[in-house]
Amino acid sequence: MEFGIQFFPDVGPETKSGAEYWGDCLHLSGLADECGFTSIRTVEHYGQSYGGYSPNPHVFLAAAAMRSKKARLVTGAVLPIFNNPLKIAGEIGMLDAISDGRMECGFARAFLPIEFEIFGRSLDESRARFTEGMEQVRRFLEEENVTMEGAFNSYTGVTSLPRPTQKPRPPIWIAALITPDSFTNAGRMGYDLMAIPLPGGVMNELIALYREARAEAGHEGPGRVMLAHHMFCHEDDAKALEIARGALDRYLKSLVDASSSWLDGTSSADYPGYDKIIAMLAKETTSTQMEKGGAFIGSPERLADQIAEYEEATGGFEIASLQINFNDLPLAEAERSMRLFGEKVIPKLNV
Repeated sequence: MEFGIQFFPDVGPETKSGAEYWGDCLHLSGLADECGFTSIRTVEHYGQSYGGYSPNPHVFLAAAAMRSKKARLVTGAVLPIFNNPLKIAGEIGMLDAISDGRMECGFARAFLPIEFEIFGRSLDESRARFTEGMEQVRRFLEEENVTMEGAFNSYTGVTSLPRPTQKPRPPIWIAALITPDSFTNAGRMGYDLMAIPLPGGVMNELIALYREARAEAGHEGPGRVMLAHHMFCHEDDAKALEIARGALDRYLKSLVDASSSWLDGTSSADYPGYDKIIAMLAKETTSTQMEKGGAFIGSPERLADQIAEYEEATGGFEIASLQINFNDLPLAEAERSMRLFGEKVIPKLNV
């Protein structure tokens, strides 16, 4: 298994400035190679403390590429519904060039109703815009002089520049939460899969759906699965929980607050059951996330055992993408945790 670091800003100006937050992230990114982490990832969100500090993941990853010389740079994930596909393709080509071919493209449909309101997009267009946008980005990366007529964007004889450094293009990942169709579609399209085991319980079944759909569609190999977890490592189990619990509980509350309109009557055929999903997440705590494998918190020995058990329970996955400075966790604690994990956990799991 490979391990990456993931930055999901969950702070606002009252807690930490953008300069402070991204300064912390760049510092930690500079430790990735030394500590054995093979990827660096960040998100795209808007307008609120939950993710809002990261409106363009390519910008941060270009800077992170200067701090790490080996780690892959992963968008986790870009939201086509809020971006022009030609702009996305151009930014991918630019980041791939800056990083000397280390860029990997993650895409998602978006799920926060407030972001759709900000951009004047309809929730009911989510699936159609994602499908069209993904296909247009793929073609811009793989082809030149592209002509496409879509329901939302059309182009005639357009070539995206710069051309990707990786041929035919950087790897593509599709993000999924808990809807079975999302996992099946990612497999059918032959892309890699990134998921968040926040809900717990069914991840093994969902990963199996992805692998089966990929095989049935005739794609080579089982594909790669990247799962996102919160992680905090400390020499002492009790101390680890004491330090991390408040920050993780605040993160979970922030997620539910950002999604709360699903609980207040918002609905869409493109998001079946999201009121139930958010209601379920509203019950999550640090303790329940540890029980379900959504959070790895404790001593190196405990984390090595917990991760090995979780990997077996899911049927196996390729990359654990770890949130290491979630919410207002102090930089010093995040760095100590990252170093300890790299020194004592990664080698034990990769023997």
